[in-house]
Formats: sequence, structure tokens, C-alpha cells
Amino acid sequence: MANSQAFCSSAKVEYMTGVHVLGTDTLKAALYVTTASLGASTTVYSATGEVAGTNYTAGGITVTSGAAPSLSGTTAIFTPTANFIWTTVTLSTAFDAVLVYNSSKSNKALSVHTFSAQTVTAGNFSLSMPVNAPGTALIQIA
Repeated sequence: MANSQAFCSSAKVEYMTGVHVLGTDTLKAALYVTTASLGASTTVYSATGEVAGTNYTAGGITVTSGAAPSLSGTTAIFTPTANFIWTTVTLSTAFDAVLVYNSSKSNKALSVHTFSAQTVTAGNFSLSMPVNAPGTALIQIA
């Protein structure tokens, strides 16, 4: 199975019931190997399929939220204010996905984002955050 980009289905209901408070809750980002099977059905963070390597901590990194979600027209948008950066890591197994999850709320999954397969040897890996606008925000509800 492969990873697929998605706004996690369980998170949709959790937003409607007030579980997640983006901009206040602690979010984390964890990297996953190409053979993991993350996608819309992912409900919580799991170490299964997560990358492992030098200077990589299971559970990933804390996301710098910075700003609260906002509304642009009829689209709710949220993008973290800082890139996701793992420093001086060696990740020799190919990975192609990042899971954003809410560590304040029992590690509930929010979204899966995919990219081309990568490996890193004693270097930095950075995922640049998109413009916080409809059509480009990391998390959006239209």
C-alpha cells in the first residue's frame, strides 16, 4: 500500500465537535516511509511505518503554529508559521509522507501530506510551508 494525501476523515468530525483548537493545541509532524499506508482513514499517530534514523525522534517534531486559523471568503485556512525542519538526520529508508497530528488530543490525526520519495544522509530535511490562502493553505475547509 502507499501513502495518500488527505484531510483525515476522523478529523472532519472532530473539528465539528470542537475537539481540535488549531493555534492553541500542540501539533506534531512525523515522517513516514513509502511503504506505510497513511491516508484519509488514518485516525491517530502511530510509530508503525514511521521513519527511523540518526537524530530522528519517534513522534516527529513540534509544529510552530503561530497564528490561529482564519477565514478568507468562505474558506477556513490554517498554515503553520514555520517550516517543518529535521536537522542533521540520516534517514536511509525512503520516505514520502508527513502526518500532522494533535498531541494535545490523544495524538489524533489531522492530515497527511505526500511528496516525492526522499532519503537524507547526515543533513537537514525541510518541508516548506505554503502560503496561508485558499487553495494553498496546509489545512483548509472550503
